[in-house]
Amino acid sequence: MKKILALLLTMGLTLSLTACGGGTKDSGNDAKEPAAGGEEAGGEEAGGEETGGEEAGGEEAGGEETGGEEAGGEETGGGEASSELNIYMWQQYISDELIANFEKENNCKVNLSYMSDNADAITKLTAGGGDEYDLIMTCDAYMESLVAGGYVEKINFDNIPNASNINESYWTAKEYCVPYLMNYIYVVYDKEKCPIEITSYNDLIKPELKGQISTIDGARNLFPIALIALGYDPNSTEESEIAEAYEWLVKFNENVVAYGNAEQNLTNGTASVALTFDGNASWAMAEMGEDNTLAVADFKDDAVQLGFDLYVIPVGAKHTDLAEKFLNYICDPQVMASNLEEYPYSCPNEAAVEAASDTYKNDPARNFSYKENVFFQEDVGEALTIYNDYYQKLKVGE
Repeated sequence: MKKILALLLTMGLTLSLTACGGGTKDSGNDAKEPAAGGEEAGGEEAGGEETGGEEAGGEEAGGEETGGEEAGGEETGGGEASSELNIYMWQQYISDELIANFEKENNCKVNLSYMSDNADAITKLTAGGGDEYDLIMTCDAYMESLVAGGYVEKINFDNIPNASNINESYWTAKEYCVPYLMNYIYVVYDKEKCPIEITSYNDLIKPELKGQISTIDGARNLFPIALIALGYDPNSTEESEIAEAYEWLVKFNENVVAYGNAEQNLTNGTASVALTFDGNASWAMAEMGEDNTLAVADFKDDAVQLGFDLYVIPVGAKHTDLAEKFLNYICDPQVMASNLEEYPYSCPNEAAVEAASDTYKNDPARNFSYKENVFFQEDVGEALTIYNDYYQKLKVGE
């Protein structure tokens, strides 16, 4: 049963590399990147050497990993507190200052290792992630299968009182994860350069937008918008509907000028429209400053995707005591509020949002009226193979 679940999870992730968020710079997706004008968090770009000394758990795709001693280092035993924490997550997605302060307060070393897409995290979790890591970042779309497969530990929330700051509406498989940040996937456009007003997904296939769109990639990001545009369930398992969505996306592709790097494409004039994450839109708007002409499209009816990045403790993790301390730390309102200054994504921690700066609270990237009109990714079971077939056809231009 576990092998079947692992296979289904891997298949799904092949389709939806950035469905929930995260990523490294220039990854070919709409990657999470550092704030305009600042250096990248976590060292050099993916594809180069990361910060730190020795590798944490071996060399990963994109270069060496952060950290000092090997991942899995000192085990807790005899009631002694752990002094090392090994985390596997998206690069450029957490403040260096947050990590440094946690290390200082807990007299420990945090080893950060980075994934290039969601499939990396699932591979770690389904192949005994606790041998290397104490926390792994995944997203809401895969929690049901991860729990069913027995790949994640139950969390002792008696040790994480700050988790009460997270809005109850934003939990999934609550006993097994702690939400970190969340991402609206929506349309943002340049009000001065875009040739039409955009109020629905169907506007994205109008001929006026040929060569105007920058977009994120991934089947489970792209097919849902087509399904919604056609009046279907964004998590449809009907092949006839998925086939119609493919035809819609062929038209969409004709208007796409670039996949990934939406903020650069918007600010340098390569594109006037982007399907992107709210945090990436925030960086683009901030880079334009007082000359900002970008706005979130004013959708009238169509729902937008909302995804959550979560921390889980893999089965067999060696330093669960320190993992729980870290989870409690990032749920502290002031800690997360500071983190949001560098990574201005939407946040499920309401107390942190309240403690955040006025700049964050008034960010135009989150100033849109349809925040309740959202959909979430759901497990589509064997229909994953149907999505995969049509996605591959879409990518090769058949």
